[in-house]
Amino acid sequence: RNGRGARVNEASALADAEFIAVADTDGTAPEAKVYLAAPLTPLAVASVAGDQIVREDVVEFDDATRSVRAVTRERLGALVLAEREQRHPDADAVAAAIGAAVRRAGIGALPWSDGARSIRERLAFIHHHDASWPDVRDEALLGALDEWLLPALATARRWPDIERLDLGSLLLDRLGWERRAALDTQAPTHLTVPSGSRIPVDYADPAAPALAVRLQELFGATDTPRVGRGQVPVTLYLLSPASRPVQVTRDLASFWRSTYFEVRKDLRGRYPRHYWPDDPLVAEPTRRVKPR
Repeated sequence: RNGRGARVNEASALADAEFIAVADTDGTAPEAKVYLAAPLTPLAVASVAGDQIVREDVVEFDDATRSVRAVTRERLGALVLAEREQRHPDADAVAAAIGAAVRRAGIGALPWSDGARSIRERLAFIHHHDASWPDVRDEALLGALDEWLLPALATARRWPDIERLDLGSLLLDRLGWERRAALDTQAPTHLTVPSGSRIPVDYADPAAPALAVRLQELFGATDTPRVGRGQVPVTLYLLSPASRPVQVTRDLASFWRSTYFEVRKDLRGRYPRHYWPDDPLVAEPTRRVKPR
């Protein structure tokens, strides 16, 4: 009952007893060898220690079965005397058990779909520049589980119930209607470049959102595309016609003035059928080999 181990000879009659009272051992850990003991019946245990038996409701997440286990348990110290399953466990206790499981597993173990991850990265970008917006880093989301995740798990009992959640929608639910509208303005999912193409913005680095676009589609643009209500220039990954990076810049105007002519020499040699104008600022942007 004190939680330590004791061992009797398997040939002894004591080995078949449900309970034994131990009088003498050799005192070694983790399992002391029993020298002197006597068998006890459950009735005798209840008679001798009935006032010390604790009855408790236990609701916990079993990592082996990936589900909530709810039992009513009778315990004498470390010994479990009886246990029966609860049919209708307390909802708050179930939520707390699931919350503890998520905290053990970490935010990364949750089912982040591509769409949910995109929403989280866009929110992280805005928070990086405006701390009044919700913080969606791992530590912050773990600290606010009761606010954004657990209310959606009122009927959850198993980890697959968690995997069916739309985490992106749960993050958006934390925003008021004004901020939900501002999200698309401050952190748009795509930017339209001079060729007319809508290019997805990568917010994986909240300090430096990125746009990977073929160089020819930016002809005529005099400034770097921006997000954050026009305050934050994106990092441009300028691509060859084969969509391979040829230059990285956050200053498109400077690139046109200088580096473009070195890059143009190389690209004209590798892609002679494509359009490489002498003056990119007045040239027509194109998604084709050459403009129409």
